[in-house]
Amino acid sequence: MKQTISFKLNDQNVSVDVNGDESLLTVIRTYLDKTGTKFGCGLGDCGACTILIDNEATRSCMVIVEDIEGKEIITIEGLASGEILHPIQKAFVTLDALQCGFCTPGMIMNALGLLIKNPTPTRDEIIYGMEENLCRCGSYNRIIDAIQLAAKEMNQKVKI
Repeated sequence: MKQTISFKLNDQNVSVDVNGDESLLTVIRTYLDKTGTKFGCGLGDCGACTILIDNEATRSCMVIVEDIEGKEIITIEGLASGEILHPIQKAFVTLDALQCGFCTPGMIMNALGLLIKNPTPTRDEIIYGMEENLCRCGSYNRIIDAIQLAAKEMNQKVKI
């Protein structure tokens, strides 16, 4: 049975008519044409579909769309401000923390969720926080370095 679900997506209010039992990943990719969020395993194991729901890194393939009514969703498309990359995106590019790029949106979103919770993580905390996101290319060391770089940039204070 179709129902209307309303939520905020990348700072925009949206309403979609969906079957309530569809995954949020399906709605994001198919109904809302935000294809940066990837379908990997469909079981919540790989992290390719990671997005932020109310600033919490979440596997969108595991969320039923009716459960996000009124929530705030951020996908990879919602990070950059025009041509200006978010610090976590910029760090991934600067340190070449990607190869094929398929896992990159999920890695970035999971890393951002980690940095929101812990703005100054240690290397071990980054490893622990990212261990559920899989990269088939094996770029893990550069990903960890990129997260450390982004944390430094995000924590810089404006000097007066």
